[in-house]
Amino acid sequence: VRIAVLAVSDTRSMAEDKSGDLLVERLTTAGHILAARHILRDDRADIAAQLRLWVADPGIDVILTTGGTGLTGRDVTVEAHRDVYEKEIEAFATVFTMLSYQKIGTSAVQSRATGGVAGGTCVCALPASSGACRDAWDEIQKCQLDYRRRPGDFVESLPRVDEDRRGKGLRFWCALCDNGA
Repeated sequence: VRIAVLAVSDTRSMAEDKSGDLLVERLTTAGHILAARHILRDDRADIAAQLRLWVADPGIDVILTTGGTGLTGRDVTVEAHRDVYEKEIEAFATVFTMLSYQKIGTSAVQSRATGGVAGGTCVCALPASSGACRDAWDEIQKCQLDYRRRPGDFVESLPRVDEDRRGKGLRFWCALCDNGA
């Protein structure tokens, strides 16, 4: 699976993006391809524009963002995601909250992790915390992005997400069949 990673932060540089580094290490170890990586400041329009660019890119199947999911005035990543989603995956947030609750207790209510699909691309927003990214990858995304884990994984569903348009999802499915990745 070809995955793009976007860090959202007013304070971090790429060199300080530990959550992004963790996701890149995890996804490449799992055999996926890092398709793109970028960092942006907390600006709703800029985040949504970057997401739309990557959604339109046939070389990107999944987008993972870190940061900007909290409750402060500058935390606008979730709103930017919802500006782009065609369909929200409500259960992603539910499962992430359940996992977080096991680790951080009632502080889990402050997380606004979210997932959705747009243009045949799975798009997920994770907190900036390395621990949260580790939990999301190890407990949700690793399984959902493994085509061998049928039934019911994202990889199985992605080819059909935009079947009405027969766009990126069909290309993704053909690449999956051809490469076995």
